[in-house]
Amino acid sequence: MTRAGEPLLSVRNLHTYFAQDEGTVKAVDGVSLEMNERATLGIVGESGCGKSITARSILRIVDRPGRIVEGEIWFRRPGANGEPSSRAVDLAKLAPDSEEMRSIRGAEIALIFQEPMSSFSPVHTIGNQIIEAIRLHQDVDRRGARDRAIDMLRRVGVSSPEQRVDQLSHQLSGGLRQRAMIAMALSCSPTLLIADEPTTALDVTTQTQILELMRQLQQEDGMAIMLITHDLGVIAEMATDVAVMYLGRVVEQAPVDAVFHAPKHPYTRALLRSIPRMRARSRERLTPIAGAVPHPYDRPVGCPFHPRCPDFIPGTCDRQVPAPRTVGERHSVSCFLYQ
Repeated sequence: MTRAGEPLLSVRNLHTYFAQDEGTVKAVDGVSLEMNERATLGIVGESGCGKSITARSILRIVDRPGRIVEGEIWFRRPGANGEPSSRAVDLAKLAPDSEEMRSIRGAEIALIFQEPMSSFSPVHTIGNQIIEAIRLHQDVDRRGARDRAIDMLRRVGVSSPEQRVDQLSHQLSGGLRQRAMIAMALSCSPTLLIADEPTTALDVTTQTQILELMRQLQQEDGMAIMLITHDLGVIAEMATDVAVMYLGRVVEQAPVDAVFHAPKHPYTRALLRSIPRMRARSRERLTPIAGAVPHPYDRPVGCPFHPRCPDFIPGTCDRQVPAPRTVGERHSVSCFLYQ
């Protein structure tokens, strides 16, 4: 149980592993993060750092042989009429196919997948799939669910929704498919929306439209958003808080202004230095992060970033794993430089 006013979502020391013949892949290796109601938490990091597996762990849809081996995922469920509640449930302890988890997944926590083309069924209309999601979680007949599906498509800016609702996913453009995916995710008015790279495959103009749409819908519905992306520009525009991940761990979490103006972890600083600058001189070389992400079966001992870290402390960083330490208001960092 939690008290009202506590975080909407609290992930504590989460470990999600994949047991393979070659060894164990520690995709999520001790993630801890928090997010509040109506906030937008941006999760950033290089490919393979565990961002998407963290999201899938929260929804309990990790593909086999992956499984949660340790940790807690506390989610504060909404009360009557969507009002804040003091009742929290540890999602990590629920069976993925349990009745309670199925009532949460898609209704109270929704997910926008990275690639809508692979998320929509190619042989069912987008309307059928949105209607199915609505009827699964709400007590409405098919006619009422269809009307709501059309209304949601209209809300997200799909033109001629009465005709689009009966089209297959391949008949829509990339931007319309992404809008339809957002419509399906929001059809049951979730408390938390997880957006996994929602603009990766879109052109810049459509990306801007999708982000503006998400911001508008958040203001109207009062939901929280967990935004997973590689694009720090998107984070600067959308997020209120940022969690920086590296090799299955959150190395820094702070308000967005603190991350961009006063980053503490060497990895966060390296990410920011690697961003191309608008006012850079012609032919000025970019600043890449030294080294490469370690192989999943050959993780370094100690701090996972120490082989690439310019502030490496011999005898410490290569032997021990740093614990999160508070360095400012709502600002924590896992680094021996601050311990």
